[in-house]
Amino acid sequence: MNSIIELAHVSKRYGTRAALHDVELNIPPGITGLLGPNGSGKSTLIKAILGLVKIDSGTGRVLDFKWPEQTRALRDKIGYLPEDDCYIQGLQGIESIQMMARLSGLPKLEALRRSHEVADFCDIGQERYRNVETYSTGMRQKLKFAQALVHDPPLVILDEPTTGLDPAQRDEFLDRIAVLAMEKGKHVILSTHILHDVRRICDHIIILAEGRVCVSDSLANLQRPIEAGIQVGVISDAERFAVGLTERGIRAEVTSAQYVKISGLDGQPLDPLWKASVELGVVIQRIDEARNSLEQTFLDAVRAS
Repeated sequence: MNSIIELAHVSKRYGTRAALHDVELNIPPGITGLLGPNGSGKSTLIKAILGLVKIDSGTGRVLDFKWPEQTRALRDKIGYLPEDDCYIQGLQGIESIQMMARLSGLPKLEALRRSHEVADFCDIGQERYRNVETYSTGMRQKLKFAQALVHDPPLVILDEPTTGLDPAQRDEFLDRIAVLAMEKGKHVILSTHILHDVRRICDHIIILAEGRVCVSDSLANLQRPIEAGIQVGVISDAERFAVGLTERGIRAEVTSAQYVKISGLDGQPLDPLWKASVELGVVIQRIDEARNSLEQTFLDAVRAS
């Protein structure tokens, strides 16, 4: 498929407020990051794709289904992790997953087998036998993830999936999402406020602001600078390092508290950088190819809306 979702002229209003305004989208296979400030229309867009919100206008295609006419059939092909908790007290974790499998049409024994399989994949462990109301926030996120995957859908939509996870748990969660795309051939839409998560695993980025699509492009294109260069990470004194390099005839620009962008050294030895580092007493921590800041791209898009 060239795209998994194509939407045209999608609008949705709540009273006088436009939640979605003439949205045009073409989402490619892989992992797509859906970004936007609070109230930007992310949740409305997700619920519209799922057929949980009735749109005012618009047409499209999701997977191989006409949209919005075939949303009921489409939901069988989508796994959805909602932002809000959704569990039934008194059920064990494994029972909650099995219930979702049964609702998706799987026979009882196959539903139980699949439930244990995805519980293992989501690292639920022996906690699967505890009642869900005793789960921590992180455990409830894992449970919702397992519920979204149990019927083996080709498209998975995750709404703020790493909320409540500590840094180690978040990295493990992101690794599992990457495995879904790279090894299992799943398509993923990741709606989040955490730009680090998007940079880490996403192929394509969509930024919404005030119900409009401000940006829709690959992460590689968005991070590609207009002018080639390198990004030098220092432990401290980025400003002094940039000034010292400029005095030595090297084009340098401070891009953050610990990074300096160097231009004009393409293919040349980096000896002048190391020499300046020693003379100025500035410790170089890393050197990477220069990239645009996703944070700045996000802020510019939102401000321009």
